[in-house]
Amino acid sequence: MPIGQSQKTETQDNQMSGALLEALRIISETCTGCKKCVKNCAFLKKYGPPKDIADAYNPRETLQQTMPFECSLCGLCAAVCPADINPAALFLEMRRETVSRGYGDYPEHAPVLGYEQRGTSKRYTYYALPEGCDTIFFPGCTLPATRPETTLKLYERMREEIPSLGIVLDCCTKPSHDLGRQKYFLAMFNEMKHFLVQHGIKNILVACPNCYKVFKTYGGEIAVATVYEFLAEYSPLISAQVSATVTIHDPCAVRFDASIHAAVRTLAAKQGLAIEEMPHHGTEALCCGEGGSVGFLSPDLARRWGALRKKEAGQRKVITYCAGCANSLDPHMTTMHILDVAFEPEATFAGKAKVSKAPFTYLNRLKLKRRLKKSVAAAVIRERTFVFDRERKKGGAIKRAIFLLLIIAAIMAVRFSGAIHYLERDALRASIQGYGALAPILYMLLYAVAPALFLPGLPITIVGGILFGPFRGVVYTIISSTIGACVAFLVSRYIAREWIERKLRSPRWRRLDVGVEKHGWKIVAFTRLIPLFPFNLLNYAFGLTKIKFFHYAAATFIGMLPACIAFIVFSNSLLEAVRGRISPEFIIGLGLIILVSMVPVLYRCYKAREGQETLV
Repeated sequence: MPIGQSQKTETQDNQMSGALLEALRIISETCTGCKKCVKNCAFLKKYGPPKDIADAYNPRETLQQTMPFECSLCGLCAAVCPADINPAALFLEMRRETVSRGYGDYPEHAPVLGYEQRGTSKRYTYYALPEGCDTIFFPGCTLPATRPETTLKLYERMREEIPSLGIVLDCCTKPSHDLGRQKYFLAMFNEMKHFLVQHGIKNILVACPNCYKVFKTYGGEIAVATVYEFLAEYSPLISAQVSATVTIHDPCAVRFDASIHAAVRTLAAKQGLAIEEMPHHGTEALCCGEGGSVGFLSPDLARRWGALRKKEAGQRKVITYCAGCANSLDPHMTTMHILDVAFEPEATFAGKAKVSKAPFTYLNRLKLKRRLKKSVAAAVIRERTFVFDRERKKGGAIKRAIFLLLIIAAIMAVRFSGAIHYLERDALRASIQGYGALAPILYMLLYAVAPALFLPGLPITIVGGILFGPFRGVVYTIISSTIGACVAFLVSRYIAREWIERKLRSPRWRRLDVGVEKHGWKIVAFTRLIPLFPFNLLNYAFGLTKIKFFHYAAATFIGMLPACIAFIVFSNSLLEAVRGRISPEFIIGLGLIILVSMVPVLYRCYKAREGQETLV
């Protein structure tokens, strides 16, 4: 049985949403299976034509729950479909169905949802509405983060034509929308929209194509247009021109908005640029790889879009008008934002445009907010405080605060009680010697049960290096950690299989299952040497595969040994280093840790350069 195969009652199939049932019916009855949409889509090549997917869909199965999250929702399938259907709409409804059943909370999505949450927080939001304001500039999240100066220049330029133009720093919450978190998305977006409507806002100028799509779909009475259409009509105050041949990447969020495509090309032409179109542009543009947050669950599928774009762009520089697309495509080819070209053409083509990367992006947004507070005379201002599902978030904050206070209390207790004396390595070893042969047995017993209880192994490893020295520390730790990994493996395979299956629903765990079928024990050794998965969960995951126990145990022992040696050698002299005495052992151990830590990075870089998929 594949990893994560869940079992639910037949009744739940009859509880699918009406929107999903209708989308399934349309695809099933209308799709001819011509495979025109499959031609350039790695997702459809993997799962088959839309009709096959619709006919086989069963929300009870984990494969069907995670599958739609591997679609980039770019809409290319709809653009090329001769039957005029939109399979991407079906996959979005499947995502919503998964979330509504409680299965869509994948830990891999935490970074993008955290980014979104910061974008809607009181700290990062700012609404400045001047007297008589009925139009606002909504720059989105990524443009102010990566190009705060350009954002400010653009706002000042537009105010020359619209003196009462307001500005809103906020997030449209499209990540939640695309991840199927519809209830959360509607609550957050509608709260923002209602505030704007109540304060007389009738028009929004957006810089982000994703924000444009959200406001166009859900904005109701608020009219939305892009800043590119505005600039195409009111020429930017830039006299410098550059002579170059470029190609343009149209973001998939606005693939059906020809007026926006034309406006960007007008801007490029005004800067003296010659445009050569890629085979896929405009309505049939390819995704940059960032769409639908696919890269978090299926990075290989996301990278394929970038590889296709690179192939079509050739040696030409690429201009786009989505800051997210620019970030996603830049590793593959030279990519520039049209606003950089409009306001800093010479610097941009010289490769000197000011484009920030994390973590400076967060600081940029805060700086921009401070500057706007000082420079915009606003009749109405606000920092957004509305948070959907506030009680759950408050509970999380309280837990983090309690945890931090406990750590501080423990540190103070050690320092003021005189117990710091016992942190001397020799004193610790002298104390442990009193237990005789029982000491290593207790240590190994603790380490053996830690993986099964999801306890972190690193602190125990460090203690082992301090107490037993480099040689015995390695022996005791590698044996006990291997035993612990085997215990979790056996629990998963023979005792708690169904519970573990429900926990491991992410596509990366399915890839692990497929990898074991193809490569056997090599995958075990590989994942131990290159920690792409959480250690404790990995032990249980392997119990769900078909690998033989002896092969698993041997590969686990060998694969974990390099990291074990590195951390034991490092921790053996850690206390002396804390007290300011740096020994050769400490330097060697630190070097080994850095070397082991670099292996996953080097592996990913190598695979990306070769254009190959990772093993799992």
